[in-house]
Amino acid sequence: MSKRYKDAYTKVDRDKLYEIEEALKLAQETATAKFDETIEVSVKLGVNTTKNDQQIRGAVVLPKGTGKDVKVIVFAQGEKVKEAEAAGADVVGGEELAEKIKEGWFDFDVVVATPDMMSVVGKLGPILGPKGLMPNPKVGTVTFDLEQAVKDIKAGKVEYRADKGGNIHLPLGKASFSFDDLDENFRTVMETIVKARPAAAKGRYLLNIAVSATMGPGIKIDPQAIIRMLG
Repeated sequence: MSKRYKDAYTKVDRDKLYEIEEALKLAQETATAKFDETIEVSVKLGVNTTKNDQQIRGAVVLPKGTGKDVKVIVFAQGEKVKEAEAAGADVVGGEELAEKIKEGWFDFDVVVATPDMMSVVGKLGPILGPKGLMPNPKVGTVTFDLEQAVKDIKAGKVEYRADKGGNIHLPLGKASFSFDDLDENFRTVMETIVKARPAAAKGRYLLNIAVSATMGPGIKIDPQAIIRMLG
């Protein structure tokens, strides 16, 4: 452990379940690296994602954004090219864009495609899939409504997916955000996750919740605090 991490670690009671406000403020306080750290939330859910009826995947728009400049590329043709460019897409293309990616270009964060371009994008599956960049209609990245898709992503739309252990990890914003902005993003994320509960999931749904800065220790939140927050 570095001295910086040890100092941050001593501020956190590892056995305590914190209230939301205290946890978020502590996450900001322990963000002492030389860059603007991301505040993240990790949630362990009581689901069995090996069963089709308990898989959880979707996207949520953080009302206060992520604090990150997201680079979006769009696969489109015809009039949709102009729509994507007008919406703020960083790069728009077709076959030539696919070739560029095959050659090793990855200067982007999100890929959006119109349905009629998936025959081109589909061939990039072995490249984009492992990096979690493959467009998917379930999260709104395969769509003809490019204006809305690009604007949502630029505004702070992030994807989530429960892994094999039922864990979801999402950014809440930067340590430099105001507490109110982080709190609003946190509330939106938790409302979305709770609403995504599969009908087939039995027993406790919210098992463990923790927030942390990129280089900081995890700070556990009382699951009952989420229930109280959501009413």
